[in-house]
Amino acid sequence: LRDAPRMAHYLADNGAAPERLLASTALRARTTAEAYAAQLGLEVELDAQLYMASPSTLLQKAAVTGARSVMVVAHDPGMSELAWRLSGGGIDHMPTCAVARFVFEVDSWADALGRQADSHSFAAPKLLA
Repeated sequence: LRDAPRMAHYLADNGAAPERLLASTALRARTTAEAYAAQLGLEVELDAQLYMASPSTLLQKAAVTGARSVMVVAHDPGMSELAWRLSGGGIDHMPTCAVARFVFEVDSWADALGRQADSHSFAAPKLLA
């Protein structure tokens, strides 16, 4: 988890501005989320249902917040599967502390569910070394 503060700085330096930060209640996810929250000026919202959640559950949890921008800190295989689906196969694995950003050019979450993102980006600790 030593990479979490570095990745949090990367997010802040690259204009990440999520309105909400959802995290699994598992210790590793909470610790990672706290590093991101401290850097981004957010509160961590813990949700036990994010632990080992399916890609659909992860996306639904973000959607029900109603926020325009949501960060989710959770686990594999769900996170990697969601990243693969939203990126159209462009992101095939989410290593620990990796960050992926997905942009949907839509008016509501309902329009974003069930489709690929209009654009995406990816960064991982080993790629920034």
